[in-house]
Amino acid sequence: MNTWGNTLAALGLAAAVLAGTGMPAVAAAGPVVVARYTFDAMTKGGAVADESGRGHTLAPSAGHGGAVKPERRAPGRAVGFPAKCAGKKCPHAVLQAADAPDLNPGTGPIRYGATVRLPRKEAGSGQNVVQKGYSASGSQYKLQVDGAAGRPSCVVADNVVRGIHVARSDISVSDGAWHRLECRRDGATLTLLVDDAVHATATIPATLSVTNTVPLSIGGKGDGRDNDQFHGSLDDVWIARG
Repeated sequence: MNTWGNTLAALGLAAAVLAGTGMPAVAAAGPVVVARYTFDAMTKGGAVADESGRGHTLAPSAGHGGAVKPERRAPGRAVGFPAKCAGKKCPHAVLQAADAPDLNPGTGPIRYGATVRLPRKEAGSGQNVVQKGYSASGSQYKLQVDGAAGRPSCVVADNVVRGIHVARSDISVSDGAWHRLECRRDGATLTLLVDDAVHATATIPATLSVTNTVPLSIGGKGDGRDNDQFHGSLDDVWIARG
């Protein structure tokens, strides 16, 4: 759904959209959008263009019959992921973009987020929404909706400053409604916003650096069996630096 103009205004992002082009304008001081996906032009099984203009195209990757599917969300589209399943051969699917320097913030400030819809019956442990890197090796930033309670959280980690750092929401979003989620890392602070209101903060090492060669992944951490599959729908996924 093309609500990007409202998202820019609410988040205070610097990369405005040029009218009628879908391309970012020259950025003013402040966070600059480096990846953006509205899914409005998505087709079943097709790639998803990066509407920031930086070329981080998402490609689907799936297993055991899983698929990502465009869904109607007036006046545009969203994307849906496989439903919950019990067993060893559950369908799984993600969208991934190749690693690139501007997707790796190092120790610098980064914001990233998505608009999510997760019915209560689909809530469960380890559902990754946006992820770059792995906490067990290298480094990572991540947005997830974790646990049966459906509480979102922001995660950052690296293998130099040991430990996984989490800002977990005090409220659930697994109510079947659309919710806008945002993670902000700025220096020693990690912040989670739900529908533009702060719902969690965490203190992290200011020297924690996220730089890795792992693809950007939407809807799970990969296409393997234990991929922390997200079981809901997503729209307006974005990443901003600065």
